[in-house]
Amino acid sequence: MHPNCAAVDAVLARAGLPGRVRILDDAAPTASAAAAQLGVEVGAIANSLIFATAEGEPLLVMTSGAHRVDTARVAALVGTDALKRADPEFVYRHTGQRIGGVAPVAHPAPLRTVVDVALADHPQVWAAGGIPHAVFPTTFAELLDLTHGEAAAVA
Repeated sequence: MHPNCAAVDAVLARAGLPGRVRILDDAAPTASAAAAQLGVEVGAIANSLIFATAEGEPLLVMTSGAHRVDTARVAALVGTDALKRADPEFVYRHTGQRIGGVAPVAHPAPLRTVVDVALADHPQVWAAGGIPHAVFPTTFAELLDLTHGEAAAVA
């Protein structure tokens, strides 16, 4: 198993959660690709999106795959003037993972996190497992606990 996946599994195990990383046959760098492989609605995919605040700090937004993040709304929520999608190097520096496979956990340091309340509409959601070929099952409540995230409407 890839070291990123093993690190995610370790976080899940320490938290006492039943979900574990699963390796998919094909890469799933998008919510629609993951949903198609898993046979679930795209809204049940928990996208891990990294943004940079106006102050240059990382912000992880866990959003339903059915939504686009309203950056002005989320910026106001977290108290910054603006948010911009982070470039690949910024994402890697703050997560240790590459875009398309960023997990909500197992980063070098904790990231401030906002979790889309729309994910609560699904009894099970799927998040990336540290590489584009990996995912794990979880719930909205578990995502909040794992990430110490703030629940919010992000779309």
